[in-house]
Amino acid sequence: MLTSINRSTEYPPLTAATGRGRYPARTLHLIDVENLAGTGVPGRHQVSAVHSWYGQRIGFGAVDQVVVACNHLALVDTVLGWPRARYRVRSGPDGADLELLDVLYHENVVERYTQFVIASGDGMFAAAAASLAAASRWVTVVSRRESLSTRLRLAACEVIYADAAGPALPAAHRPDPEAA
Repeated sequence: MLTSINRSTEYPPLTAATGRGRYPARTLHLIDVENLAGTGVPGRHQVSAVHSWYGQRIGFGAVDQVVVACNHLALVDTVLGWPRARYRVRSGPDGADLELLDVLYHENVVERYTQFVIASGDGMFAAAAASLAAASRWVTVVSRRESLSTRLRLAACEVIYADAAGPALPAAHRPDPEAA
């Protein structure tokens, strides 16, 4: 059963149980599609462009899990633009971030994954990223340079900027061809 998360909730540190058990080495990709697209309600083509860019720049392993979060207004375009993922939906301030934090804190992820990619620049993820790193898990943050929190940048093991060298993430202000 899912429980609500509010901003004032203090989370316990994420810790690993002894041994990896039956889980193979794999990565959990936590995607705040609104943050990467640079808009609160990205259109299908914007989401598709972010998905394509992410696949080229970051990549996915055969056993990786991808969790994409957005608000209810962006859900249909997110599902069409980023197929074959697990979707989490919550509206309101920081809704997508809260859904991704819910996954981190309530799904035994430290035991199940060896690496984490947090595709958001929101500082809300700083404590979780620091806890994951303290549990000997590799944490990569993917974000637009202008939206990356300093606390999150310092907590991550690695930061990949969407506007750095390599294939560029499409500009957020680029018009959606289907909107016309």
